[in-house]
Amino acid sequence: MLTKKEQRLRRARQTRIRIASQGVARLTVTRTNLHIYASVISGDGSKVLAAASTAEKDVRATLGTTGKGGNVAAAVLIGKRVAEKAKAAGVEKVAFDRSGFAYHGRVKALAEAAREAGLQF
Repeated sequence: MLTKKEQRLRRARQTRIRIASQGVARLTVTRTNLHIYASVISGDGSKVLAAASTAEKDVRATLGTTGKGGNVAAAVLIGKRVAEKAKAAGVEKVAFDRSGFAYHGRVKALAEAAREAGLQF
């Protein structure tokens, strides 16, 4: 019997194999109960081109005194930030790697915010 984490990592592995064959940059999302992290990784997987997370000091200041990163509003903010940083680094097209998490809630909010900010995937 696989644990919940093992199941998620198994789903993630399948996605990463498919994305690697495309050879495009990937937008990865990792979420914890308290924070959400997003990074754009180069097509060959060797370099992080852009990254944003709710653990950053200025993001926590923007989120207010509680600094809560575990909600949809925080995910939207991170989606916009990572898209702006990626465009500044010259990346327009990415493949969305949700790391085995369901495309729902915070993960979906981050993806839609990145799309609205101009990333294509």
